[in-house]
Amino acid sequence: MALDRPDAPSALALVASIPDLLWVKVGLELFCSAGPDVVRQLRGEGLRVFLDLKFHDIPATMAGACRRAARLGAELITVHACSGREALAAAQAGACEGAAREGLDSPTLLAVTVLTSWDAARFRAELAVTESPDDYVPRLAALAVAAGIGGAVCSPHEVAVLRGAHPEPFALVTPGIRPAGAPAGDQRRVMTPAAAINAGASRLVIGRPISAAADPAAAFAACCAELSILGR
Repeated sequence: MALDRPDAPSALALVASIPDLLWVKVGLELFCSAGPDVVRQLRGEGLRVFLDLKFHDIPATMAGACRRAARLGAELITVHACSGREALAAAQAGACEGAAREGLDSPTLLAVTVLTSWDAARFRAELAVTESPDDYVPRLAALAVAAGIGGAVCSPHEVAVLRGAHPEPFALVTPGIRPAGAPAGDQRRVMTPAAAINAGASRLVIGRPISAAADPAAAFAACCAELSILGR
């Protein structure tokens, strides 16, 4: 579950309201507000943390950032695939080194391909990328694999193509998940939880359909019920 909350107290209150929750995603707003301590606090509550800061910089900076993130105990960490092969490889090495210093298992780095808020028309008009997201995403995923990255973040609509090219254990993590009937919000390429799993997703990221619900625990249970039909 994406912790769409502006500060640590509200994030911790949200997770406390959902007793069966295991994995949480900490994004930019919460991390900028609460800092590294929020990761430690969540881990102290027995939760596993996906740190979604989407690192994108020169190789040395990527390595240092991932080293520190791994030392916090984050088990999933995002980096931008378009930072390039050298930076991705440096990030992977830094994460492994940081985890080893703390006696932790190495985290899985996830290469962000194309954000789910983009559509093909804006991709061409604003970024001058002539390839559609459907063509560009496999290119970035292949770059991540070549750099030794353990997975990718992609739209659920790209999962089937990527899974065909990159079998397990390569992880495919999909935001843009919306249960049937939920509003899309600022996401453009969305899919229901069951459809994304059937397409080959390893993990789903669900935020506002749960966190903004009148009863987050009930919304979480409904998502779990949909997935339990699939045996996941």
